[in-house]
Amino acid sequence: MSFFAVLFALLIEQLKPLPTRNPVHHGLSGWTRWVGQNFDAGAPVHARVVWAISVVGPAALVAGIYWLLNPYSTVLALGWDVLVLYLTLGFRQFSHHFTDIRDALDAGKEDRARELLAQWRHVDASELPRTELLRHVIEFSLVAAHRHVFGVFFWFVALSSLGLGPMGAVLYRMAEFSSRYWAYKSHTTGESTHDGLLRLSAQLFAWMDHVPARLTAFGFAVVGNFEEAIESWRRHAGLWAQANEGTLLAAAAGAVGVQLGGRVAPAAGQDMSRTLTEGDGAETVAAVGSTGGVAPQMDHLRHVVALIWRSVVLWMLLLALLSLANLVG
Repeated sequence: MSFFAVLFALLIEQLKPLPTRNPVHHGLSGWTRWVGQNFDAGAPVHARVVWAISVVGPAALVAGIYWLLNPYSTVLALGWDVLVLYLTLGFRQFSHHFTDIRDALDAGKEDRARELLAQWRHVDASELPRTELLRHVIEFSLVAAHRHVFGVFFWFVALSSLGLGPMGAVLYRMAEFSSRYWAYKSHTTGESTHDGLLRLSAQLFAWMDHVPARLTAFGFAVVGNFEEAIESWRRHAGLWAQANEGTLLAAAAGAVGVQLGGRVAPAAGQDMSRTLTEGDGAETVAAVGSTGGVAPQMDHLRHVVALIWRSVVLWMLLLALLSLANLVG
């Protein structure tokens, strides 16, 4: 049933994508903010309480509804899976940013493309040359594709196989959202945030993303230039401050033969010795150096899109084979 849930969710999301500003996003923001305001008093234990309530709470609720539906109707349980995946998984939740920037570059409107990148990732892109602009778009798009599609895919399948329904999809997305939310508040808005909560949310998400990031990187290698991808993964993954991001970006760079890495665009007014590698605000040390390959060009945008879609097909085929084996067995 996991295969059909993912397939239907992806199809529906392509036909009717969620609007950019939707009630679900506002609800999650409000929920996370409310939990922080009411349960965070600054002690180390409070960070764990806030994370558990804001992240595990919604995931447990989703699993509970699945347990209520599944004994009575497989169709209702499948429908619940599809609904939750529709809200958590999909390209159209970020691809409009990529498409708008690509269209602006195609039309020769580089200033407009820089404005769109700045709006998307909250960075200062005003001084980026064209090659660097393309590199940032490629890197941000690859990370977004992993976090909106492949990471959700992994955790949904993993926990669904244990009878927890779509709990994994919500758990992963809430963990990712929580890490971005507290980093954004702390580093962009200037509001005080419990440092323990900031570190805990980032660390727990990094742990959750460890295996999915490496599976995504391996998928890129399989559907791209395998030898170059593995070599780039081995040699260049450490260029990025975030190990999970470095793994999938290095593999993708080798898979399509594009040069990635280097300094990420800073936030407005930010010291150039620091960078924003987590799109909405997580401050980390800049990457040093870059991978091999050709400097980013417009053709590489199409190559990256093709790489991502081939990876989706690969994992869907594997999931279909696993589902078939389970039925036959």
